[in-house]
Amino acid sequence: MHVTHLSLADFRSYARVEVPLDPGVTSFVGANGQGKTNLVEAVGYLATLASHRVSSDAPLVRVGAQRAVIRAAVAQGERSQLVELELNPGKANRARINRSSQVRPRDVLGIIRTVLFAPEDLALVKGDPGDRRRFLDELVTARSPRMAGVRSDYERVLKQRNTLLKSAAMARRHGAAKSGADLSTLDVWDQHLARTGAELLARRLELITALRPLTDKAYESLAPGGGPIGLDYRCSAGEVDGALGREELGALLLEALGEARKQEIERGVTLVGPHRDELTLKLGELPAKGYASHGESWSYALALRLASYDLLRAEGNEPVLVLDDVFAELDARRRERLAELVAPGEQVLVTAAVDDDVPGVLAGARYKVSGGEVARV
Repeated sequence: MHVTHLSLADFRSYARVEVPLDPGVTSFVGANGQGKTNLVEAVGYLATLASHRVSSDAPLVRVGAQRAVIRAAVAQGERSQLVELELNPGKANRARINRSSQVRPRDVLGIIRTVLFAPEDLALVKGDPGDRRRFLDELVTARSPRMAGVRSDYERVLKQRNTLLKSAAMARRHGAAKSGADLSTLDVWDQHLARTGAELLARRLELITALRPLTDKAYESLAPGGGPIGLDYRCSAGEVDGALGREELGALLLEALGEARKQEIERGVTLVGPHRDELTLKLGELPAKGYASHGESWSYALALRLASYDLLRAEGNEPVLVLDDVFAELDARRRERLAELVAPGEQVLVTAAVDDDVPGVLAGARYKVSGGEVARV
């Protein structure tokens, strides 16, 4: 699978830009602030419905514009599709496939799949648990686009349940008793949270089982003799493993919610569920966070991305590899090794500040990005 054409209107710094793309390696080279990352960010947004740089859509719309449009033609074998997203901050986004009538934005998931390498990836090792949960959930959704709906349902249920818990906590502080009806409603939300949470939890556990050997292999390729590494999942509901089915996981979550009910009402927040779980990364016998050096942390983050790529490629529909200003962050050995590992990809998109930042093994099409113009050289 590869993108054959990218079109942007009022996206970030671009009033309008058209970029034809070929299979193989394409590099976008330009000084910082010229818009090269905006191009690959748009491709990533089509794949995940999110930016790797900001948490909301508002910064993605060009200053002075009301909306932004991302459009891409995608080839997969003999098949070609046109996917389009219209970003409307403060309103519902819109989507179309092959210029047909409007579809839900999440219906475009799976048409483009990407694996992104970026300086922000260091947060996978050094950042908060939420960074690692997001990594898992985005990869879960890339493997099975229907999980976008499950994640959305879980977030909706969690929000409703937290609202009830907050009301209960406030009532306690003001000396009011919670009514039986209110507690009954909370019981209903417990059931919903356990059901959707079990689906998400099961997918995460399946993913980690598949990622473990691939991540260890990738780390050994990047830093020979530096491992072993380990991926451990810490569940807020108790000890779990990939052998548990969805019904068993749902029962475990429901039991844990019951046990935590008193504490949750006191604090006014949900304390059990996938949103409280943690992916622990180990380097040898120690947690990577806090113990790994800067170089080891970079190797670990890159290994997670390479493992993601290998997993998606093995399952068909090879993803687009995006390397956003990564090589400038790496020492010479890691730079050359990473380039050798990704060079065979069906489509590799690279951004760099200067030509010398792009390793020779990644020779291919090259665009100069400057002053809002994207010109092939």
